[in-house]
Amino acid sequence: MIEIHPDARISKLADIEDSVRGTRIIIGAFSSIDSFVKFKPAGGVADVVIGERSVINSGCVLYTGNGIVIGNDVAIAANCTFAPVNHAYHDKSRRINQQGFLPGKGGIIIEDDVWIGANCVILDGAILRQGCVIGAGSIVRSEVAAYSINVGNPLQQIGMRK
Repeated sequence: MIEIHPDARISKLADIEDSVRGTRIIIGAFSSIDSFVKFKPAGGVADVVIGERSVINSGCVLYTGNGIVIGNDVAIAANCTFAPVNHAYHDKSRRINQQGFLPGKGGIIIEDDVWIGANCVILDGAILRQGCVIGAGSIVRSEVAAYSINVGNPLQQIGMRK
């Protein structure tokens, strides 16, 4: 089920794929989804919920998996991937594409007033606390402190917002 607030702005070139397993994709008021953003129900049955006044720029991909919650006033730059899923792969006697998914780590939570730079990868279990900043090209797989400034892989805190 796809629920888009009437005041949200969705590019005609965005691709929001509806789930056949009941996953919901909810986009809040005054949020903006740019061209070539893809929402893909895969790897779980949790929802994607985007708050108000948040912006997702061109080329981002959001898998529903174990769920994504994006707060209010979040800015997401181009070409970021949100993957709240974990593929199973340990059994070498079975092809990888037959092993399904591992249990979830809680999905992805992005609190209010967060900025995510271009080309970041946000993985299952990531919690981006209020006001934090993630530099371009970073990989986030765990909790990030509120109002902290972070970059890289592995992610390192380099400062705090003042």
